[in-house]
Amino acid sequence: MTTSRPGVSEGADEAEVLAELTDMIQQVLGGYALQEGEVTMRTRFGRDLELESIDLVTLAGLLEERYGRAVNFAEFVADMELEEIIELDVGRLVEHICLCLKAPDAARPR
Repeated sequence: MTTSRPGVSEGADEAEVLAELTDMIQQVLGGYALQEGEVTMRTRFGRDLELESIDLVTLAGLLEERYGRAVNFAEFVADMELEEIIELDVGRLVEHICLCLKAPDAARPR
């Protein structure tokens, strides 16, 4: 079920996507609280947040739940080398999400 709010899908504002992604990361981390301002566009998933591959799978599920099939994390990382995935930062994913949400077919119900 997609629960996207119209403002994000229509405008794909980076700040709002970053805030939503930060909330998703907090869900993935479970009981480990993030400090205020800890997640920025330069925060790396592996090195800074210490997310493991299973955590990224969980994050991918949250992305699909929030944005529908318009944002496909597996497709996003499919062409990346292992080192690129390890060094992936939040900003690159935020930019990808914004591009996906601005795509003409993103607003269509799935």
